Amino acid sequence: MARSRAAYEYTEAEDKSMRLGFLLIAAGLLSLLGLGCCWLRPALQERGGGGSANCTVLAVRQLGERFACTFSCGAACRGTARYPCLQVLVRTSRSPAPALLHEDERQLRTNPKCSYIPPCARDDQENSENVTYKQKYWKEKVGSQPFTCYFNQHLRPDDVMLKRTHDETVLLHCFLWPVVTLLVGVLIVVLTICAKSLAIRAEAIKKKKHL
Repeated sequence: MARSRAAYEYTEAEDKSMRLGFLLIAAGLLSLLGLGCCWLRPALQERGGGGSANCTVLAVRQLGERFACTFSCGAACRGTARYPCLQVLVRTSRSPAPALLHEDERQLRTNPKCSYIPPCARDDQENSENVTYKQKYWKEKVGSQPFTCYFNQHLRPDDVMLKRTHDETVLLHCFLWPVVTLLVGVLIVVLTICAKSLAIRAEAIKKKKHL
């Protein structure tokens, strides 16, 4: 009777395998829940109030106003520099009125008055050169060529963005790995239970042969 009860109990290795499987399942579920709140809701809001359009550059200009940015020069070293404001005005296929172009939602929220924020350097002249390079790019390389832009009614309906913050690739990678973790955990648990079941059946068959 003791041997029969022992056959149904999990060994130490099987117990560790089951714990690992349940741990992976819990981690996958918690990751999906967290990413769903942090990523899926903003992405759905963005897509629900936005869309795409064709844009054509109308004007590229630098304003006289300069904005502050923060640069890092080491672990405990930070400073403030300034960069000129570049504005790229475009015409969209959805409206004849000029619209201000932004890099993405993050740049739009950081500085809604400008179209580009350069990587912040300590030297103001370097920041000005980066902005001037971007200005030449829009004037000479893009010019009057149409390109795809995006708008969002929840933010600034009169402005457009060059790219979305929550694109399909980012969302795919954010949800792919938690799902893979969840499936691996389920697979480990199922395989451990199946292996134990087969071992019990083999033990029962072996006993019948000895009778």
